[in-house]
Amino acid sequence: MAQLPAGDVPLGDGVIRRLFRRPPADIDPSSWQQVLATVPWIAALDDARAQRLRKLAARFLRDKAITPIGGLALDDADRTTLAALCCLPLLEFGAEGLHGWSELLVYPDAFRVDRSHVDAAGVMHEWEDDLAGEAWEHGPLVLSWADVTADLASPRDGCCVAVHEMVHKLDALDGVLDGTPPLPRAWQREWARDFQQAYDGFVDRVDRGLHTRIDPYAAEAPEEFFAVCSEYHFSDPARLARELPTVAEHLLRLYGPSPFARA
Repeated sequence: MAQLPAGDVPLGDGVIRRLFRRPPADIDPSSWQQVLATVPWIAALDDARAQRLRKLAARFLRDKAITPIGGLALDDADRTTLAALCCLPLLEFGAEGLHGWSELLVYPDAFRVDRSHVDAAGVMHEWEDDLAGEAWEHGPLVLSWADVTADLASPRDGCCVAVHEMVHKLDALDGVLDGTPPLPRAWQREWARDFQQAYDGFVDRVDRGLHTRIDPYAAEAPEEFFAVCSEYHFSDPARLARELPTVAEHLLRLYGPSPFARA
C-alpha cells in the first residue's frame, strides 16, 4: 500500500481528505522584544536565525502546555523566554525536534526527586536529589525558573539548563537515550565513534582526579556528556573547541554556529 503524505486521512469510501492544523500565532512583538532584551544568546543571533527561532518558539507555545508549579506566576514574556530557550538546539534541526512530548513543568526553584538503585549485590539504595531540570524520556520536560534566570544572568559560564534538558529530548527522538540524536546514517557512525572516544578520555581524566575545564558532570553517562557539551556550545564555544575539538565540530554541524562564536 502506498504511503499517504503527512496529513492525509483515508476515509471509508476511499476518499482522501487532507487535515490542516492551524499555524502557530505570531509571538506578540512586545514579548519578543523583552526576550531580545533579556536573553543574551538570542540577542546575539543574526536576524535570519533570530526569526527562525521566533517561528520555532511560536510552534512551541502552540504545541506545549507550560505549567507553573508551587505558586509560580509566569507572564507572556516569561513563557516566550522559556519557549525560545528550549528551541535554541533546534535552530538547524527544525520543529521535528519538538515531537514526542507535550508539557513543560516549571518549578520556582530547584526541585527534589526520590531516587533508588539496586546494586550488584542486590542491595537497594535510596536517596534524594535536588535538580535544576529533568527530561522524562516519555513525559514532560521540567525546569527550575530560578536556575533559568541564573543562566540568563551569567550566560558565558557554560550553563544553560533549558538547553541541557532539551538536548535530552532531542537525544531520545530515536527511541534510545544514549548521547546520539537521530542523524543520517554515515554521520551517526562518525558521531558515535568520535563521541565515544572523547567521552572515554574525559571519564578517564575525571576518574584520575585531574582538573577539567568542562563540568565533570559530563562524565556521568554518554547522554549527560552530550547535554553538557551542548551547553558549552551555546555559552562558551571557545572553551569547548579547546578542550574537545572533535565534539565541538559535530555540535557546530548539528546546531549551527554558537551565538557567541565571534565573542
